[in-house]
Amino acid sequence: MPAWLAFALVALAFAAAATWVSRRLLDTPVGWVRCLVASLVVFSLSIPLVFWMLEQSHVYADGKFLVAWPIVAVISALILGWVFAIVVAVIVVSEFLVPTRPMRNPIAVIRDAIRRRDRARRYAQILVIASRHGIGLYQNRARGYSDELPEALVRALNEAGVTFVKLGQVLSSREDVLPPQFIKALSTLQMDSTPIPWAEAEAAIRQELRRPLEEVFAEVDQTPIAAASVAQVHAATLLNGARVVIKIQRPRARAQVTTDLDILERLAADAERRTEWARDYGARALAAEFARALREELDYRVEAANTEMIRGAIERSHSPTLNIPTVYRDLSTSRMLVLERADGIPFGRLTPDALPPEAAHRVVEGVVDSVFEQIAVRGVFHADLHAGNLILARDGTVTLIDFGAIGIIERSVRRLLAPLLVAIANDDDVSTTDIILLLCAPVSGGSVEQTILQHDIGAILTRVANAQVGENVFSALIDVLRRHRLAMPPSLLLVFRTLISLEGSLRRLVPGYDMVGRGLSRAPHIALQLASPRAVALSIQAQSAIVAEQLRRLPRRIEGITQALQDGTFQVRVRALESADDRRWLDSVLGEVTATLVGIALVATGFFLAVSDVGPEITEGVPAFSFLGSVLGLGGMLLLLRSLSGAFRRRAPGR
Repeated sequence: MPAWLAFALVALAFAAAATWVSRRLLDTPVGWVRCLVASLVVFSLSIPLVFWMLEQSHVYADGKFLVAWPIVAVISALILGWVFAIVVAVIVVSEFLVPTRPMRNPIAVIRDAIRRRDRARRYAQILVIASRHGIGLYQNRARGYSDELPEALVRALNEAGVTFVKLGQVLSSREDVLPPQFIKALSTLQMDSTPIPWAEAEAAIRQELRRPLEEVFAEVDQTPIAAASVAQVHAATLLNGARVVIKIQRPRARAQVTTDLDILERLAADAERRTEWARDYGARALAAEFARALREELDYRVEAANTEMIRGAIERSHSPTLNIPTVYRDLSTSRMLVLERADGIPFGRLTPDALPPEAAHRVVEGVVDSVFEQIAVRGVFHADLHAGNLILARDGTVTLIDFGAIGIIERSVRRLLAPLLVAIANDDDVSTTDIILLLCAPVSGGSVEQTILQHDIGAILTRVANAQVGENVFSALIDVLRRHRLAMPPSLLLVFRTLISLEGSLRRLVPGYDMVGRGLSRAPHIALQLASPRAVALSIQAQSAIVAEQLRRLPRRIEGITQALQDGTFQVRVRALESADDRRWLDSVLGEVTATLVGIALVATGFFLAVSDVGPEITEGVPAFSFLGSVLGLGGMLLLLRSLSGAFRRRAPGR
């Protein structure tokens, strides 16, 4: 057999054995290729050095071993052990520097590459838009920004598209986060957009129907009655004569929103890493919640379910004023919604003389009563009551449209919301402050000066109670909470923002209408509905069952405690290290620390023995102390590698 072939076979055998042992020792998914390459390189480089050392030790010369075969075997084993230790050390260092990553699915790799390309392209577009509108240039040393920045930001968001317009609209409701100048500017954001051509809209409708339009609709108006960045709406008539509207999603809207949300979530994570204010307000959580809500808005099946839920709440409240359009579920999909057409005039186009004063007051009071009951009693409400989403019919009824955004308030918050309304209506600053402190928490675990907070709230209540024209107490309360760095529950903040928007819509029909006064006057009625005999009886029944079960178990627990005290077996568990897993973890750490210390001691001892040139010799040129030092050093090295394997196991995911 040629020498080169024998060398190659030995190298491959050593590499395979070293790779297998290294992977078992480290107990982590170290790559086979990495281990094989490291083993072959170390073995190939070490062989010339090994033969040189054997020649210097007079163990090998002229192609022959000069000592007995047992000694050759012992020395060879020692040399292979050191080569193996060096291989494992190289693998460990390479793993710490560049951890092995699992082989990815080629399809996922291509998909991620496409997403990175789209994200980079979108980043460039956003930067160009921001630069065009001067974002970042409007600086002011006193406040950090100039008066032109809010308007410039609005222009940039409008041009950036649907995701950023939606983001601006959401931020416009966060009076607890942004200054009033930004809130006012962002409130002007609109979703209006240039309509897509009818041919493109028709193709999208046909794709969702999976059949020709003529088989479903007797007529479809090719000119949209509304167009936004996400969708546009066409009037149509079904074959049975029913008048409907078709809300069809723009074909490329979802792809753009997906890319934009990816960018926003990355920016929020980066902001939390770099800035304290982002960590205080939970930028990542806010971005994730915004992304979830926007993805739901893109799924019109969610909007259809929201519509039916609000219909149920209004029907239970027996409101004669509000109507909800019928959803044609069999014609609706995730990208298309077919609804009953709402006849009438949007509040945004109303003039103060649209109705006689008495009729106008009846309409707006009916809307207020129904919305307050939805919020405080039913716990579900339309969360986007701007003037375009309220349609006034000729008979004086109001139809709500566009249920992409709704609010849900859990009963525990509603139990405090009704007393809050009563306290505000009663000009009770003490109760209002106490309830707000129960509902809100300081940002980042800070503290609140309760006396100052109560003074500020009392000033608001007094001003509202004595104002000639109704002032929106909810907007003023949000401003106070922002100054005192109190974080309001998102659901309650959405309630206040919805009521602020509703008041502006109702004043289109009745200028100067005091919606807050009307709502607060209904607060006692709402509190009575929440405290109805049936609701109180059911709550008492549930709480009584819980208390009865706890009392039933109490004697047995008391008996167990007294028996343990009598027997001297009473124990108090300490949470720290109480579980077996915690104790095993501590044992493993202590064992690794001990092994590391012993390994360091063996390596140090082996080094001093290896450089010693005194004492007996095993063979000519091979001192026994040097040989023993090499053995001890190898043992110490293996112990250190064992400790490193424990570090790998703790670092591995899922451990």
